[in-house]
Amino acid sequence: MHERELEIALAAARLAGQHLVAEYERFKAIPNAPADITTDADRQAQDIIIEHIGAHFPGDAFCAEEQTAKVAGKPSTGQRLWIIDPIDGTRGFAQKNGEFSVMIGFVEGGETVAGLVAQPASGRLTYATRGKGCWRKDGDAAPVRCEVAGTTELSKSTLVQSRSRTPGKASKTTAAIAPAHIVETYSAGIKLALVARGEVDIYLNTYTEFHDWDICAGHILVTEAGGKVSGLKGETLRYGLPGAWQRHGLLATNGKIHDAALDRLRSAG
Repeated sequence: MHERELEIALAAARLAGQHLVAEYERFKAIPNAPADITTDADRQAQDIIIEHIGAHFPGDAFCAEEQTAKVAGKPSTGQRLWIIDPIDGTRGFAQKNGEFSVMIGFVEGGETVAGLVAQPASGRLTYATRGKGCWRKDGDAAPVRCEVAGTTELSKSTLVQSRSRTPGKASKTTAAIAPAHIVETYSAGIKLALVARGEVDIYLNTYTEFHDWDICAGHILVTEAGGKVSGLKGETLRYGLPGAWQRHGLLATNGKIHDAALDRLRSAG
């Protein structure tokens, strides 16, 4: 099931990625780009994705980050729902450090059943459908099935977080986890793909409010690779709710250290 949806999503991501690479090469870097920056490239890439998917699934609903004409006339909730972030990590795009991704998730009945995270600047692609596993494709190489890392102790884990404004100073939650190593990058999509690929063990998002498109596509990558995703108190995350809000935070792990990480977060308050 859902192979057709994944096929169309992959094609849409490829078209958007080609456009973004061209725009990226022309873009003049903004070294101090703010976290909430958006660009014409975001809106253009989103329109490319929606136009392609909509041509194949005209009755589906679309929930997307950018408010453009192509999404304005379409339903934003429904049993079949596409959740799209055309450039996740726009700050990485604007700074031209390559740390941005295209995220496309397909949801049925509130659950993500297909998703992908494409990284146009590096040629890395990670994708999954429910029950069919998670796969990575890097450049022209053949797809390889993803498995989460085998780390079983928090003290030996690697945690991925956003680039810190104060390098070397751990946040309260990171200090509570006390990982052995910390990796920094922009884009939640990239972070979730890193967990799914087994390159890191933990990603947590402590924002009190964010949106479906920030995590939807990456959620299924982690679970299909054998990991676990929940809210910061173990909540089940649902998609397609009014306003596309997520208010439970996010903890994504290799599954083996998930409960221990939840315990540490509870202890830290």
